[in-house]
Amino acid sequence: MCVLMEDSSMSNGIDVDKGFAIAFVVLVFVFLIVMVFRCVKLVKNPYEVSSTTADLPLN
Repeated sequence: MCVLMEDSSMSNGIDVDKGFAIAFVVLVFVFLIVMVFRCVKLVKNPYEVSSTTADLPLN
């Protein structure tokens, strides 16, 4: 009887694994959106000096 009470209370609570999975999926989608915008910017103007390549010395 006590086990049934714990199971019902756990199902009503927040599922931690599901929360981590949703957070991971959201972070992956945000990362992909940022990468898409960076790639589009690079395709539009490939010769523009970005902040990552400006610090590298040219040989």
